[in-house]
Amino acid sequence: MIHLDAATVLLQWAVGGLAFLWFTTRRHEIGLGYAMLLRITYGVFAAGACGFGLRYGVEPVREVSAVAVAVAAFVLIRNKRSQLDLIAPLLGVAGIVAAGFSAVVDGGAGDYAVSLIRVVVGTMFLGAVSDTMLLGHWYLVQPGMPRKLINEIVNAVIYLWPLEVIALLLPTGMISVLNGTVDDGWNGVLGWFWLASAIVTGVLALVTRAALKERSYSAVMAATGLMYLAILTAFCTDIVARALLAA
Repeated sequence: MIHLDAATVLLQWAVGGLAFLWFTTRRHEIGLGYAMLLRITYGVFAAGACGFGLRYGVEPVREVSAVAVAVAAFVLIRNKRSQLDLIAPLLGVAGIVAAGFSAVVDGGAGDYAVSLIRVVVGTMFLGAVSDTMLLGHWYLVQPGMPRKLINEIVNAVIYLWPLEVIALLLPTGMISVLNGTVDDGWNGVLGWFWLASAIVTGVLALVTRAALKERSYSAVMAATGLMYLAILTAFCTDIVARALLAA
């Protein structure tokens, strides 16, 4: 069995978001304000991860890693060298790995491998989806940014989406929920809700990429709105599945 807790989810969100901050800023084509916004946001998430961990079940490596991520994000808040944005997510790697291993309850080697895959892929997937929406909003602040910045991160979401779904299908996975082997407690409704969320997330990402092919500035705003919806369905895809499989 693989359990799920809020501390791990918040650390995943922080590490993934900060990793894709570097992905966006590495070209030096976006203002410092965007980087500051994301460092503050994800620094708070990392601090929250530590707080939840200390309150609801300590995993020492995860909590230390979360503190390190938060400190790095806040210390580098006004940093203008994009390569330094790698420091915070790299400090979170140990915590993500520890969270993946500690999530397994009475499992074998296969369970540890599946748990680690899900946590690592989920980290990147949630970070990419969240940063895409935030970056879309930043075009209102800095409208002269090249369109390729948001195109690249939307493509990242599209590439990560099938990996996320596959990771959640690995045994014991969502196939067991869909066929009734694992009881979702709602006569299968939550399993089908997960499937719908997974499909809609992929569709929204593809429609977002199609919208960005339009030359008008409104295309970026349309893409941002679509990614608002994608955040909801992406979190349902990841969190609902892991909650059901932890039951």
